Amino acid sequence: MNFFGDNAVCVTGGAGFLGSHIVEKLKARGCSRIFVPRSRDYDLRERGAIRRMFADAQPDVIIHAAAVVGGIGANQRNPGRYLYDNAMMGLQLMDEAKDRGIHKFIQIGTVCAYPKFTPVPFLGEDLWNGFPEETNAPYGVAKKLLLLQSQAHRTQYGFNSIYLLPVNLYGPGDNFDLQDSHVIPALIRKCLEAFRRGERHITVWGTGAAMREFLHVDDYAAAVLLATELYEKPEPVNIGSGAAISIRDLVLIARITGFTGEVIWDRTKPDGQPRRCLDVSRVEKEFGFRAHTSLEEGIRETVDWYSRSHLQDVVGSMRA
Repeated sequence: MNFFGDNAVCVTGGAGFLGSHIVEKLKARGCSRIFVPRSRDYDLRERGAIRRMFADAQPDVIIHAAAVVGGIGANQRNPGRYLYDNAMMGLQLMDEAKDRGIHKFIQIGTVCAYPKFTPVPFLGEDLWNGFPEETNAPYGVAKKLLLLQSQAHRTQYGFNSIYLLPVNLYGPGDNFDLQDSHVIPALIRKCLEAFRRGERHITVWGTGAAMREFLHVDDYAAAVLLATELYEKPEPVNIGSGAAISIRDLVLIARITGFTGEVIWDRTKPDGQPRRCLDVSRVEKEFGFRAHTSLEEGIRETVDWYSRSHLQDVVGSMRA
């Protein structure tokens, strides 16, 4: 049996950063019936639009990768939107999938759902032991609500839904808009533009002391497909590299881009959650996933992609 060849798969957010990588891997696995709903055609906050999507897609499997998300600044500017949009999309989509007898539902969660002061490494059992870090709380709570729904639907209706928790993702195709990007694409863009202009410093939010774990988007997309095919349990699954790095140590990006100037830390801006690093023992045990892309290798690839796609006039080789 070829799981992906035998099932029609709908990937919400399939034209976005994570979703597009999932779609490419589905194609590589022989999935010929892939449906990618676009927001201009299906507003997933509306029940009627969700029903039209199901009628058009006729899916066996839903991978819900659509999200309204951004970095710390975007979270601070949009708490109401991030709470409402993410909750409404997920709650209605999962409930409609349950009513239609969808074979399997994969909910993409977020590391932002964990409490602010979760002991490192984060365990799935820690999710309910406190409130998320304030700048990420509306988004994190909305996503955590979908975990509760997933488990409740499995208990009451026997609905086959799983919940996957990624760390911070990065890679080619990421969002490099400085108004709402995450830290790696923001640093890449700042360093490349400073290098191109001959500027001698860049400014970065916070103190640099916060610890983060990062995972290449291709690795995470591969994990999503493994879980879709093999995982059948209610417990949330952490998916990450298992290694953390301080934001200050991410200055390796500066070396990769060629930027050699000063990094100025704006301490008036928040650090976000102090430490993030996941316990990844469950994902290894349940479906044998391990990250393959080193952080430096992945950042180098992302720098090259961004310089080719957006900065054709950058002087010098990004591989120097």
